[in-house]
Amino acid sequence: MVSPMPAMRALKANCLGPYELLAQNIALISPTMTAALIIPVMYSNTGNWSWLSYALGTVMLLFVAFSLNQFASRSAASGSMYGYIRKGLGNSAGGLGGWSLIWAYIGISIAGATGFAIFAGTLLGMIGIQIPTVLLFALCVLISGYCAWKNVALSAKVMLIFEGVSMTLITLLCLVALAQHGFTIDPTQVDTHHLPLSSLGLGVVVAIFSLVGFESATAFGDEARDPLKSIPRAVWLSLVVAGIFFVFVTYVMVQTTHGYKTTLDQIDAPLNVMAQLVHLPFLQAPLSACAMISFFALNLSCLNAGGRVIYSMGRHGLFHQSTADSHEKNETPHVAVLIMSGLSFLLPTICVLRGMAPLDVFNDAGTLAAFGFLLPYILVSIAAPVYLKAIGAFKPWHIGLAVASLVLLAVPTIGSVYPVPPAPVKYFPYLFLAYLIIGGAWIRFRHSRLPATSGFELMGHQDA
Repeated sequence: MVSPMPAMRALKANCLGPYELLAQNIALISPTMTAALIIPVMYSNTGNWSWLSYALGTVMLLFVAFSLNQFASRSAASGSMYGYIRKGLGNSAGGLGGWSLIWAYIGISIAGATGFAIFAGTLLGMIGIQIPTVLLFALCVLISGYCAWKNVALSAKVMLIFEGVSMTLITLLCLVALAQHGFTIDPTQVDTHHLPLSSLGLGVVVAIFSLVGFESATAFGDEARDPLKSIPRAVWLSLVVAGIFFVFVTYVMVQTTHGYKTTLDQIDAPLNVMAQLVHLPFLQAPLSACAMISFFALNLSCLNAGGRVIYSMGRHGLFHQSTADSHEKNETPHVAVLIMSGLSFLLPTICVLRGMAPLDVFNDAGTLAAFGFLLPYILVSIAAPVYLKAIGAFKPWHIGLAVASLVLLAVPTIGSVYPVPPAPVKYFPYLFLAYLIIGGAWIRFRHSRLPATSGFELMGHQDA
């Protein structure tokens, strides 16, 4: 048996307010990413009713948010859903949930780095400059890694500004497009005779995958001000804001591209096409710039959130004790952030050097990451009524909401594997399953080596 873990430095307390927490969630959801690259994918599945898929996906995840906030309104610590699942279902389930979240945040951080490289390359191409993709990966991760290492409040403010400017510009573009259509209802998008019931489920899968990340503010319980109020508010508000934004932008994008020479599902840069169609071509460069910095913010948000999951699991003995310490001056989980940054750069670099196109890396990383979110969402939905019963706050309707959440989560879970998608996506569930098996074995091993972990609690932990 190893010796007890030495005392570790805590993270900087009371440094994140409600706006910074909301910015963390919005940046990880990355509405700009969906507007720039994902809506055409949605259109390929559900056509003119794509806006409905986003509306349904938002409603579904509100049930998950309710379960999540049963914990967030009563308990706050670093570690996101890992700590919540651990409270409700025990160390092993919590460890598996945390292991899954690390996969998710690494995958989305890779999507952020590749998205940054794609749009940075587009901007540089406009002025005749070409820079190797790997160098653009390095530029993104070095700057975001430094921000995450240096100051979490600075990181949050950077994300708030970047994503806020980007969403504002996209909203203005959509309003101009609506004005040119006379703010009239598009009848093709409300024609129930052409409602694609057979593919609506797959559309909801895409919608939910676009919305994952609304939970990330829960990773900052040790650093938030008034966390039992500010974190639950950030969870549901970010989900509602992003959901409304997706429904609005999807509706306008479908309406604007009707009759264009290329159908929406075949358009690589839909925002630039919209700018062209509404006779504002000068917005193409600013839109590409906004997309680029939004993907940077996405990468940064994942380094922050993923680093705190690793930090929290390290404090429970699941990783090396160096991951459980904070920087002497910056009071950030510097070792965990370094691990996240290294993987965020190395993995897409290896893929590109082996001949994969950056857009393929983006698509594959995002798809793989989605599996990492679904498992913790399922586990936290199960854990919520168990936790509430243990603390004497259980009501019968909590079971109903948990069951509704699980039934709704079955839609994207089953939709990810059936109908069987084409290669290589059809192999992704098995790759994730192998990762879970390895994680389960590691967690079991660590718990056998550190039986005292079962009673170890996080520093800075708050309970109502």
